[in-house]
Amino acid sequence: MPDFPDIVEAALQARFVSLGVRPEEVEERFVRGAGAGGQKINKTSSTVWLRHRPTGTEVRCQRERNQSVNRLLAWTELADKLEWRRAAAANAAQAARELARRQTRQKSRGQKARMIEAKKHRAKIKRSRRGGYSD
Repeated sequence: MPDFPDIVEAALQARFVSLGVRPEEVEERFVRGAGAGGQKINKTSSTVWLRHRPTGTEVRCQRERNQSVNRLLAWTELADKLEWRRAAAANAAQAARELARRQTRQKSRGQKARMIEAKKHRAKIKRSRRGGYSD
């Protein structure tokens, strides 16, 4: 884990431990920024680029002029993205379980009665189409 102030580092480390992410899995690079800023942005490598190899999640941060601040922001943003991915996967699994439960549960008496009435109505419509055909 990078060397940030103790409280911030502890909080970040706890987030990554809860996600099951080890610091060795994260590739960290410092690159030159892009965009407005002139000579300052063209000379310094203040942009931080992080990539979590197992998931392929990438983060690039150049919000501030200071590399160490950008580094902290990038690690925080990476943790946010990984937590969001995990939550999205959990929500998808829960939705699939709910869908399966709804599809396999028994119908109520009212539902069954409505379904039978609908079938009878459809059969009546089809029967009316069977008029006599002449050859």
